[in-house]
Amino acid sequence: MQIITSKDNESIKNIKKLKERKFRDLNNEYIIEGIKLIKEAIQEKAIIKRIVICEECLANNVIDDKLLYEIAKYDCLYVNKKIFESITDVSNPQGILAIVEKNNKKPINYGEDIIVVLDDLQDPGNMGTILRTLDSANLSQIVVSKDTVDAYNPKVVRSTMGAIFRVNIIEANNLVETLKEMKKNKFKIMCTDLKAKKNIYEIDYNKKILVIGNEANGISKEILDIADEKIIIPMLGKTESLNASVATSIIVYEYIRRKIQNL
Repeated sequence: MQIITSKDNESIKNIKKLKERKFRDLNNEYIIEGIKLIKEAIQEKAIIKRIVICEECLANNVIDDKLLYEIAKYDCLYVNKKIFESITDVSNPQGILAIVEKNNKKPINYGEDIIVVLDDLQDPGNMGTILRTLDSANLSQIVVSKDTVDAYNPKVVRSTMGAIFRVNIIEANNLVETLKEMKKNKFKIMCTDLKAKKNIYEIDYNKKILVIGNEANGISKEILDIADEKIIIPMLGKTESLNASVATSIIVYEYIRRKIQNL
């Protein structure tokens, strides 16, 4: 087993580049870290291009025999501790990471009841939580504007807890035009708006596009102008607005409640 010890190794250089969005986009790849995420990637049949293992991780028997057997089926790269620490994005790494192909080649599925759309959302934590929420609701896709935080950002990937492998992430170069096209497929655009007269308990959730806006500026005027419905989450206290991921979760779970009632 050859162990890479040089930071100038071409493979190591290419892995380091994936820390930047432009290289993730160029190569259509991203990094996942840790035993749990790699197990999920294998289970979900994600396209794993390469697995990188720290020699110390092997020496300490951190990886169980079953996972070692599965890992052996892939292209593996073994590195020393110093090299692994130069490519990891985690403060206390487990000593294993993988390069995975992005899950972003499927078209929009119009067979789902609701489709969540993000309009320039910026916080990685919000993005990760929203992807987990959609996965929990058995919603398998999300549409994002080109200026929305990268769903394959390492912080987002970790916070999805595996949902990244199951949710199709569709990036729209022109979100307004994409929404207009979605409306042609008998979907209605539903926007959260503090001035809305209807609340989330007074609408139906059949063939709806739920748009969630930027944390600071909300939904853009262009999208509000083409919205079919504007809704508000009723609040009894003095707080006027909620965190974007919290608001998404509340609305998606109202959709789930209705769906369960109708079973």
